[in-house]
Amino acid sequence: MFKLGEVQRLTVVKLADHGAYLAKDRSADSDRILLPIKQVPEGTRVGSELEVFVYKDSKDRLIATVNRPLITLHHTALLKVKEVGKIGAFVDWGLEKDLLLPFKQQTKKLHEGEECLVALYIDKSSRLCLTMNVYDYLSTDHNYKAGDKVEGRVYLISDNFGAFVAVDDEYSGLIPTRELYGSVKVGQVITARVTEVKEDGKLTLGIREKAYIQMDEDAERVMKVIEAFDGVLPFNDKASPEVIKREFDMSKNEFKRAVGRLYKERRVEITDKSIRKIK
Repeated sequence: MFKLGEVQRLTVVKLADHGAYLAKDRSADSDRILLPIKQVPEGTRVGSELEVFVYKDSKDRLIATVNRPLITLHHTALLKVKEVGKIGAFVDWGLEKDLLLPFKQQTKKLHEGEECLVALYIDKSSRLCLTMNVYDYLSTDHNYKAGDKVEGRVYLISDNFGAFVAVDDEYSGLIPTRELYGSVKVGQVITARVTEVKEDGKLTLGIREKAYIQMDEDAERVMKVIEAFDGVLPFNDKASPEVIKREFDMSKNEFKRAVGRLYKERRVEITDKSIRKIK
């Protein structure tokens, strides 16, 4: 049985004008697969062993190639969209026939020339197919520890859980909803800090700095907004979380800490209905 979507070592059992027939061994009843003539290396003879990749041709037949695809079964890779058709996007994976990324397997709308992180799997029709839902294909075998800075690509955003991130396009990470501030989008490459390494190796990430560093940045952000309101913010630190999120993209606690910092530095005064810049 040949392994669809994988690189494997096979034996040449027959040579013909149109190519070489390969099998797992030289037994007479062994299944055979064609390596087209243009793919057959010079000097190949019956009994030669070749390392090939097995996929399906345009007629849905198993076929071998000595070329190496950019992605193999159950792995992830960053690939480029060649075109977008009626059923999905067709993606360049390094072989002659582009591979389908169906609309239902996309986590954002794609455009020609765009790169996307995908995984290779076998669909219900026993065909190789791509998906942007890479959660089940990411590794947890890494050496990261809490406090490390990492770079990752956002591949899915969930209202319930947060932003799912492929660290180094390979390892499983999550920015929880409580940590998710600012404009984070699918496909975006972000720099984050490992806040926890779970027992199964999955990474919990934060995109905000440690509190004492973040407070300084937040204070300056609040001050810029106050200045944009001509020096008078029309609400104080008791405003609703929704208003604070809308105006500052912060949690209420972060906003109160930032205002507290400005107050201690005597840069603002707080009234019953406003926060005013001290001139």
